[in-house]
Amino acid sequence: MHILIAEDHPSVAEAVVTSLRKSGYAVDQVQDGEEAEAALEANEFDLLILDIGLPKRSGLEVLKRLRSRKSAMPVLILSALDGVKDLVAGLDAGADDYLAKPFEFEVLEARVRALMRRGMAGGSTLIQHGPLTYDQTGRVARLNGEPIELSARELGLLEILLRRAGRLVSKDQLVSHLCEWGEEVSGNAIEVYVHRLRRKLEPDGVRIITVRGLGYRLENQDAS
Repeated sequence: MHILIAEDHPSVAEAVVTSLRKSGYAVDQVQDGEEAEAALEANEFDLLILDIGLPKRSGLEVLKRLRSRKSAMPVLILSALDGVKDLVAGLDAGADDYLAKPFEFEVLEARVRALMRRGMAGGSTLIQHGPLTYDQTGRVARLNGEPIELSARELGLLEILLRRAGRLVSKDQLVSHLCEWGEEVSGNAIEVYVHRLRRKLEPDGVRIITVRGLGYRLENQDAS
């Protein structure tokens, strides 16, 4: 999953980016509100972590503009201001959650997982697709109850396909959600990741359908 962090404090931004990358997320970071606006307009993200006190344009203004474009992207606000008025202002502007600085990274990651679950399956912890189950909290996939070993890129690919199970996902969408800025990932590389994931799923009754020239779709082998 692809996360954008809008945070102007270098040490905080670096620590958050490092923590989330270790958990397998693709993470990009901007330092002010104008950069955040440009990034959100030009790219697809699965989650925005947004500092209220950004220079050039406030986090609240960025959030209001995002919601004015009818975006339903989950947004977690970070702020050194923990008063009730700031909390209410952030939530009223369209934030999904709010975390006051300083915070524990375990708490941040738990909030991130909760928001991802909300976006993927209406808040359910476990997603089931035929014999395939995916635990969004532990980020563990199982086939017929047995855990399957997946690389970080394969896990990210599986998450995207599960979010859109039964629907077409283009190669461009996969690149956008799997990769950070500056990563050189070709269509051929996406095909390799899909091939590797397909080999692990198909023996147990789940397949990834290729729609030539358009993309991929996750469906059960016994689906009509």
